[in-house]
Amino acid sequence: MAGFDLTDGVRRAFLASVGAVALGAEKSQEIVEDLISKGELTVEQGKALNEELSHKVRNAAEDAPDTVLRARLAAMKPREREAWLARAQKMVADLNAETVEVEVEESGDAADEG
Repeated sequence: MAGFDLTDGVRRAFLASVGAVALGAEKSQEIVEDLISKGELTVEQGKALNEELSHKVRNAAEDAPDTVLRARLAAMKPREREAWLARAQKMVADLNAETVEVEVEESGDAADEG
């Protein structure tokens, strides 16, 4: 378990959630169009239903990375979780310590005053 790469895991979870959203939206659209063609739904009802289904799929996809991470952590032993947490905290500290460069343009007013 020590070989778990957080970046790869997050990337895979993100790709899985994007795929789930795309597939879910596509399937819901097909179902709604089928019901409309059969006359079981009006076009307006179909639009409303499709919007609701798309919203639910997006919400489920947003929760996917947390679910994947929780499952991965649950499969680890307590010592492995502690080691993983220490690595993650170091990554956060390293990212927070990175300097951010910002370019500032001098306005013509400041040059005129001096």
